[in-house]
Amino acid sequence: MSVKRATRVASLLREVLSEILATQLKDPSVGRVTISRVTVSDDIRHAKVFFSLLGNEGDREKALAGLRRAAGFIRAEMGKRVELRFAPSLEFVYDDTVDYADRINRLLKQVLPPEARENSPFEGGQGGVSDGEEKSNC
Repeated sequence: MSVKRATRVASLLREVLSEILATQLKDPSVGRVTISRVTVSDDIRHAKVFFSLLGNEGDREKALAGLRRAAGFIRAEMGKRVELRFAPSLEFVYDDTVDYADRINRLLKQVLPPEARENSPFEGGQGGVSDGEEKSNC
């Protein structure tokens, strides 16, 4: 199986899973879940579904439990919508990328002096561009 095909299938599964979660699943614990990415094995029999959710650790655990409870239903719905020989098994994993980026941002705020924070592009500043200068898009 080509890696290119696995990548295309992963992208398709991400779209289909997002649609299923938004329209078909009635569990309130999974209502605010966002599918951030999907990886599939080379034989397309196993899919690892990464999700993100704004909330605390308890909300994440409830969402993960809800997704695991609904995995059979989600897999069956996915099998109806995607033309594959086998519907891949689903493993749900919390994607902590947003948490990691937030942690790095907080650490940078602690380390940077106040005037550097004002010029930070992450804080709405001009990113080091002083008055009279224009940003170039080159």
